[in-house]
Amino acid sequence: MKTLLDLTPEQLAAEIAEIGQPAYRVTQILDWVYKKGATDMAAMTNLPAAIKQHFTVLTSRVVSKAESTDGTIKLLVELADGGRIECVMIPTEARATACLSSQVGCGMECMFCASGMNGLERNLSTGEILEQILHLQKESGRRISHVVFMGMGEPLANTEAVIAAIHAIIDSARQGVSARHVTLSTVGLPKQIRRLAAEELPITLAISLHAPNDALRRELMPKAAQVPLEDVLAAAEEFYQSRHREITLEYVLLAGVNDTNVCAEALARIAGRLRCSVNLIRYNPVPELPFDRPSNTTLQAFADRLAKRGVNVQIRRPRGIDADAACGQLRRRLDGEPTETAPPQGEPTGETPAETPEETPKPPEGV
Repeated sequence: MKTLLDLTPEQLAAEIAEIGQPAYRVTQILDWVYKKGATDMAAMTNLPAAIKQHFTVLTSRVVSKAESTDGTIKLLVELADGGRIECVMIPTEARATACLSSQVGCGMECMFCASGMNGLERNLSTGEILEQILHLQKESGRRISHVVFMGMGEPLANTEAVIAAIHAIIDSARQGVSARHVTLSTVGLPKQIRRLAAEELPITLAISLHAPNDALRRELMPKAAQVPLEDVLAAAEEFYQSRHREITLEYVLLAGVNDTNVCAEALARIAGRLRCSVNLIRYNPVPELPFDRPSNTTLQAFADRLAKRGVNVQIRRPRGIDADAACGQLRRRLDGEPTETAPPQGEPTGETPAETPEETPKPPEGV
């Protein structure tokens, strides 16, 4: 059987014609899947058996659900081949944000990240990416309004499937999310950033920076650091020029590693050359890894130093702190590997990757 979510409308139309069905069936199918959220062909009551027997909607299933007291939902999804990925729904009163995975595992080997601890298993198909949205909508009872590619994997290491998924997400005949409500986060792959720019999609690009110089970048992100930081920033500037959409620089603060005044000054210089904002993220500790989260005082001092240099900086508000918040933790726990965190007393444990900013230090007048 053909998987519906792997097909573009044009490909679906060709399949429909091949089995001798009229063209209007395409609109009916897209309406059932993307507008009504149907995950079972049997529920599509106005379709004939010939179509129901030819297609399937889902190839994956939810095997675990962790729900936070703040409403954040994290799902562990098992794929047809047994691989497991995570996806998250982060709610506010006005929006429901889906955080999607693009790979099973991750090959970037960032030293502080749980997602890549077992390496990369494979890329997801376009359909497997989109299935996460259907699972989240079904489990939460809410329609997804915003999408971020900040889950497991490096999205631009799976460029073609991710781009195809974005087209489906922003297509008014399919998921219908505004392109301005879609964010893709990458460690910084210049060739692929330029490929994304060529699509002329008005989405937001986020660069997972985490280190303001090549030396520290090699220590924390050895695979990503094979590309000089200057090349990454040049590609980001080209992306901005292609659509004049502000870049986001994501920066996970690791206590005593990249939260120093020297790092803050270097980060401010980088931000000064880009049309960008800086999103500061408290690290969520993983027991097997030798990193910890900075104190609130250190975090605020770092943000204040950036703001005084005229940087538009936000501190990401913690969400899902009681639902295996850090990317990759739920999968590791349910695969029999430890994920319990030990946060400093009195501080929350965990971040989800796409919540609204907690606070925005403002630069002083005259800056």
